Amino acid sequence: MGLLRKIFIPFVGLVLAFCFYSAREDFKPEMLKGKRVIVTGASTGIGEQMAYHLARMGAHVLVTARTEAKLQKIITRCLELGAASAQYVSGSMEDKAFAEHVVKEAEVVLGGLDMLILNHVGNSYFNYFDGDVGHVQKLLKINLLSYMAMTVSALPRLKDSVGSIVVVSSMAGKVGFPFTAPYSATKFALDGFFSSLRQELIIQKVDVSITLCILSFIDTESAMKAASDVAPKEECALEIIKAGALCQWEIYYKYAATKIPLLIRDWAPELLNYLIRRSYNVENLKKNSSV
Repeated sequence: MGLLRKIFIPFVGLVLAFCFYSAREDFKPEMLKGKRVIVTGASTGIGEQMAYHLARMGAHVLVTARTEAKLQKIITRCLELGAASAQYVSGSMEDKAFAEHVVKEAEVVLGGLDMLILNHVGNSYFNYFDGDVGHVQKLLKINLLSYMAMTVSALPRLKDSVGSIVVVSSMAGKVGFPFTAPYSATKFALDGFFSSLRQELIIQKVDVSITLCILSFIDTESAMKAASDVAPKEECALEIIKAGALCQWEIYYKYAATKIPLLIRDWAPELLNYLIRRSYNVENLKKNSSV
């Protein structure tokens, strides 16, 4: 009976989720035309690709990251691709004041805000946890507290526009993988905070959607160091934008690489933990490899 419950309940959940999401309207690029969008962590990887997709769709784009020179090139490319406008703000998300400033700048240069895409992430190592709590605190500032600060600043604007918040997370926020303890702690916290906030907004009848993006390894520089099986960042970026435009609660990309392990976790957690440990070659761990 216990085994049946473990299998039946997740199966019913999958069927209901399929019906729920399949009933939604189809995505059309025109949905983003003229929309005012912030993309954080946009100097490389998924963030950069999201900026380019939004530009092709005719959105007003404001990108932010630490490296100004890269951002300048990206907004030039966005304008070439057809962005309604393209602006940038450079700085570190470790500074709460900067995180809040980005939202205020969007109001000034874009005249408001329709979508906030939170994608930035602090550098961490890929190895055994070294006991450095200070590193975890720094990572929490970037990977969690700045997300919260930007959300608080953006909510009044998003309420006015019936807008969207898109939070880019990963499987490390759903399953405990080895060698990513500080990073994983911040991703689990993101999942908890934004899932809870979504419920509160619904209870308060606030028409602002929150989309959590659960990603597998994508072909970014950091992910390539951690895994050999990676998914294309261009396709991933587009799926994130689609999910945000359609106000989906969660998106799993790629689906099989993310959803199947979560089903195994529910049915046979010991098996999943065993498979995870077997997938790593401990001998090849490199000190201070980043994630």
